[in-house]
Amino acid sequence: MTFSALFPSLLPETIVLVAALAVLGVDIGALRGAPNDTRMRVGAILAVIGCGAAIFAILGIPPSVPYLGSVLLFDPLANGARVAILVLTAATVLISTGGKQVAQPAEFLAIMLLAAIGMMLMAAATNILLAFVALELSSLSLYILSGFDKRSPDSAEAALKYFLFGGVSAACLLFGLSLIYGLTGSLHMPEISGTLASVPFNPLLAVALVMVVVGFGFKVAAAPFHLWAPDAYQGAPAGSAAFIASASKIAGLALFFRLFWSGLVADAGTMWTFEGPPGWFVVMGILVAASLLLGNLAALVQSNLRRLLAYSAISHAGIMLLGVMIGGSAGTRPLLYYTITYGIATVGAFGVVAALEASSVGPRISDLAGLWRRSPALAGCLTIFILSLAGIPPLAGFFGKFFIFAGIFSADPSAPLFWLMVLAIGMSAVSLYYYVIVLKHALVAEAADTSPIPLTPAAMLALVGLAAATIALGLTPSALLFAL
Repeated sequence: MTFSALFPSLLPETIVLVAALAVLGVDIGALRGAPNDTRMRVGAILAVIGCGAAIFAILGIPPSVPYLGSVLLFDPLANGARVAILVLTAATVLISTGGKQVAQPAEFLAIMLLAAIGMMLMAAATNILLAFVALELSSLSLYILSGFDKRSPDSAEAALKYFLFGGVSAACLLFGLSLIYGLTGSLHMPEISGTLASVPFNPLLAVALVMVVVGFGFKVAAAPFHLWAPDAYQGAPAGSAAFIASASKIAGLALFFRLFWSGLVADAGTMWTFEGPPGWFVVMGILVAASLLLGNLAALVQSNLRRLLAYSAISHAGIMLLGVMIGGSAGTRPLLYYTITYGIATVGAFGVVAALEASSVGPRISDLAGLWRRSPALAGCLTIFILSLAGIPPLAGFFGKFFIFAGIFSADPSAPLFWLMVLAIGMSAVSLYYYVIVLKHALVAEAADTSPIPLTPAAMLALVGLAAATIALGLTPSALLFAL
C-alpha cells in the first residue's frame, strides 16, 4: 500500500481535517477581533462546505474495497454511516448558529469536525486496534464539547460525568479487546472470527464479550450504562448534545455491528435454546430489555425537555440493539435506516431547544407553553420531530421501527427475540404519553409571554430541512433503504 493509493480512500477524512484547520486558520487570521456571531457564521460556512465536499468524495469511492492491508473496509455499512455522520455534523453546525453563542466558536466547530473524523473511521474499521483509536478520537472530542460552556456549572458537571464514565468504559472495552487478541492472536475481525470458530469456547472469551458489550453499551447509552446521558444531555451546549445523541450513535452502532457480526459471530450463542455457551446474544438481549424499560419509564416523570430526550434516547438505544441482533438475517439496512432517521429527528429537536434557550426560554417542558403563537415555524418543526420519535406514521420514525420489527418477525416468531419485540411495541405505546405531553404544552397551552422567538436563517434552514427529510423519508422510505 503506497501513499498515492491510500490517499483517495481517506480523501473524505482528509477534506474534513482540512476544513477543521481552515476554520481555525481563518478565525485566528482574518477574523481576529471580529464579533462572536460573525466568527460563528464564517466558521459554520467553512465546516458545512467541508462536510459537503467529503460526502461527494465518499460517493466516489468504490464499495466493498479494502484499504490499508484490509484495516479499512468501505462497504455499504461504512459508506452509509459516513455520509449520515457528515450530514448530521453539518446540521448540528447550522443549528449551533441559532443557539447560545460559545466563547470560542472556531475551536468548537473544529473539535466537532475532528470528532466526525473519528466517527467516520469507526464506521469503516475492520481492525480492533484502529477501531479503538478512532473511538477514543471521537470520545475525547465529545468530552470537550460537552463541557465547552465554561460559564455553566451544568456544562462542567456534564463533562466530568461523561469523562469519568467514558474512561471506565474505555478501560473495559480495551481489556475485552486485549483478551480477544490474546485468545486469537489477530487484530483483524474476519481472522478473529475464523480462529474462534475453530477452537473450543474459552471462559476468558466470556469475560471478553461482557467487557466489550459494556464498552459499547456506554457508547450508545444503553441501560445500565446510561448514567452519564441525562446529565450530559442536560448540561452540554445544545449543539454538543445533539451531536452526542445522533452522529456518535450511528458510528458506535456501525462499529458494534461490524465487530459482533464480522469478528465475534462464532460466539454469538443463541436465545432460542440453552444448549452450549450463551454467547453475546443473551447479554445484548438483557441490555435491550433494560434500556426499553428504564428509558421509557424514567421519561414519564421528567419535567426537563433535555432530560426527557436523554431517557428517550436510552429507550431508542434498546431498539437499535435489536437491529444489531437481527443483523445476521436482516443485514444492515434496518439498523442504518433507524439510526439515521432517529438522528435526524433528534438533531432537529435539539435545534428547537437551542433556539428557545437563545431567547432565554428555559429547558422545562412547561416553558414550551405558547410556542405555537410565539413561533409557528418552531412549533411545527418540533411537532414533526416529536411525532417521528414516537413512531407515528407516515413519518420516518414509524418505518424505522417497522423495518426492525419486521426483521424480527420474519426470522422466527417463536424465538425470545419476538418477546423483546413485543416489549418494544408496548414501551412505544408508553412513550406516546410523554411525547404528547411535550406537544400539549407547545401546541395547546397558553403563555403570558407572546413575544416572537428570533431564529437565524442558517438554523431555520437546518430545521426546515430536517423536518422535510423526516417527512420525505416517511413517505418514500425505500429511497433511503435501497440506497444503503
